[in-house]
Amino acid sequence: MSRKLASIQVVHRVEPIEGADRIELAHVLGWQCVVNRGQFRPMDPGVYFEIDSFLPIRPEFEFMRSSSYRKTELMGEGYKIRTQKFRGQLSQGLLLPVSQFPEIPADAEVGTDVTELLGIRKWEIEEKATTGGTVIGTLPHDIPHTDETRVQAEPALIQAFAGLEYYISTKMDGSSHSIGLDENGFHVCGHNYEYKDDGSSSFYELIKGRGYQEKLEAFARENGLKTLTIQGELCAPGIQQNRLRLKAPEWYVFTIRENGKRVGLRRMQEICKALQMTTVPIEEVDMDLPSRYPTVEALLERADGNYPNGGKKEGIVIRPTEPVYCEKISASLSMKVVSNKYLLRNEG
Repeated sequence: MSRKLASIQVVHRVEPIEGADRIELAHVLGWQCVVNRGQFRPMDPGVYFEIDSFLPIRPEFEFMRSSSYRKTELMGEGYKIRTQKFRGQLSQGLLLPVSQFPEIPADAEVGTDVTELLGIRKWEIEEKATTGGTVIGTLPHDIPHTDETRVQAEPALIQAFAGLEYYISTKMDGSSHSIGLDENGFHVCGHNYEYKDDGSSSFYELIKGRGYQEKLEAFARENGLKTLTIQGELCAPGIQQNRLRLKAPEWYVFTIRENGKRVGLRRMQEICKALQMTTVPIEEVDMDLPSRYPTVEALLERADGNYPNGGKKEGIVIRPTEPVYCEKISASLSMKVVSNKYLLRNEG
């Protein structure tokens, strides 16, 4: 599933900002955005650009040059959308009038994805900044990208958990890395690419040092598996400012796929125990999420906290204990809740 980075959405509430004459708050989906005063009224449509969107160079975005312009070898030039603060209020994304974009059809419905139409891409840091490995290809077919939907982008996902047993895990602040077995052999990957075993990838060295390839091959044989994929968060000194304050690298498993299918929580824990791997911390297992956390605000409060060594926690991830397909996101039901306190302290 490709992420809906830019879409047509309706403003459902507009609020003044104390002491501000030129700006106000517009609420869209589960987010709030600072907009020019009088630019939107309740029920007006707008183009909402999610956090981590990378916008192309064009006149409509030029007002963001001083705050959001970026230029990298991987991404080229553009404007990165991030959480910002104006007059004490969070602005979580960008909201602009549909009329500013003549290429959007006049009859475009609410929810229409205009990511590709407007040339929007997801912001990515240079892979070498996190792994230093030698790229030998894109991700193999059984190793998917690991983007989780933020609950603010799809508040209706909360109700999708009604009646289900769910679990909440800690969102570890590092870099997504995966390993896998398939008909073409053993693969070691970062967020976007597969890497070569040439001594230049710290993650590859960790995998080799712990004998994970041999363990996966033996486990697959014993269980009659054609493919086995394990995905997790690599946290270590030098990655994302090491907010877990680790002294040595650690890899925290959050997803396992057997023969192309995601396994449930208890099966993931069984496999990790057998392979001597560490899962992400499991904070809570319970029933019927909407009855405990009925709103985005309740989940944001739940997401706050610190890692064991004192760093501000990035947030939480919520999934059913057994995978459930969700039509709204065209994938297994899952969502992340990133702490606003974390975003204010760490996004740049």
